[in-house]
Amino acid sequence: MTKTVNLTTTGGDYAYPLLEGSVGPDVIDIRKLYGQTGQFTYDPGFTSTASCQSAITYIDGDEGVLLHRGYPIDQLAEQSTFMEVAYLLLHGDLPKQKELDEFTYTISRHTMLHEQLATFYRGFRRDAHPMAIMCGVVGALSAFYHDSTDITDPQQRLVASHRLIAKMPTIAAMAYKYSIGQPFLYPDNSLSYTGNFLRMTFGVPAEPYEVNPIIENAMRRIFILHADHEQNASTSTVRLAGSSGANPFACIAAGIACLWGPAHGGANEAALNMLREIGNVKRIPEYIARAKDKNDPFRLMGFGHRVYKNYDPRAKVMQATAEEVLKELNLSDPVLDVARELEQIALHDDYFVEKKLYPNVDFYSGIILNAIGFPTEMFTALFALARTVGWVAQWNEMISDPEQKIGRPRQLYVGATQREYVPVAARG
Repeated sequence: MTKTVNLTTTGGDYAYPLLEGSVGPDVIDIRKLYGQTGQFTYDPGFTSTASCQSAITYIDGDEGVLLHRGYPIDQLAEQSTFMEVAYLLLHGDLPKQKELDEFTYTISRHTMLHEQLATFYRGFRRDAHPMAIMCGVVGALSAFYHDSTDITDPQQRLVASHRLIAKMPTIAAMAYKYSIGQPFLYPDNSLSYTGNFLRMTFGVPAEPYEVNPIIENAMRRIFILHADHEQNASTSTVRLAGSSGANPFACIAAGIACLWGPAHGGANEAALNMLREIGNVKRIPEYIARAKDKNDPFRLMGFGHRVYKNYDPRAKVMQATAEEVLKELNLSDPVLDVARELEQIALHDDYFVEKKLYPNVDFYSGIILNAIGFPTEMFTALFALARTVGWVAQWNEMISDPEQKIGRPRQLYVGATQREYVPVAARG
């Protein structure tokens, strides 16, 4: 028997189905609410609204749980490759060896960009933000790959997905190379997904590039930990754009634009900038006091999370990875000293513990990327690179859903009521 929830309004009493997911809270199905009552809900930020059904990623923020297709994120980050996770998100199950080999081969055959896109890069200023370049280049892919823009064809959708996953490291690396005036490097498909990206980013044509296995492993973990995160702002943007029937390249470009915001993908960049602002371990008490002062606009970046009310499960993996990278590179940097001390304070200070303001994935990933040598402007671009696989998986799921409709949120209108037009000469 279907469970229902009763709603009493000025127009009468109504019963709405209570839907049960495989795990997580039940959901009240209010799709008929407006038609039956002439009323709709008010939910700024959509924090209490499920916009879709999805079988890809599950988050329990209270318990600090993140599952991809049922697999805990820490297990995937420790044991799987990024290609395995990409296959899992796209197809629903971890691949067998033959499936993984075929998938990896397919992705490696799509890593190069159309040669004319190199000219496209040169249309940007040298100091253009990498995210601005990525928005433009990814959006432009639809002008080059006409054979994979028909969203009604499952095969074309799959090809577009493969192309986006494969080309994003090349696009990001070229954005970095362009900013520093170095020549672009073609992909080396004998390397891993992350190893290839590191070579295209930091290698130069005149010298062989040796991939450091510790750094490669750190990047693998970062990519896996950022691959998908349920219906966040950028993923919802991709789905909303896709609901109109827009081509996949345009949808992912929209996701990149949304991710650019400092409250979303730019959080790791903001966290590192905050550490640089503090500058010295001796100044930490001053900033801790400011963070606790309700009248001070200063906020500690990289602490707490919109969803997680417990320790971010991704942060636990990143914490260990940060230590591995810093030990390998043997760096001496005041920013890293500030980060270590600030982390210890946040983990043990009653104020932070009570408010559950634990260091999140953005806090640690910024430290790692800075240590490896990425400029802060590249941080969000790397986030976009990794998140592309989640975006295309979510986009494919949405397109395949027969109940999907074009997104059309409503509003609570608080503007002027109807009034009569007055000619400009008669206006007092």
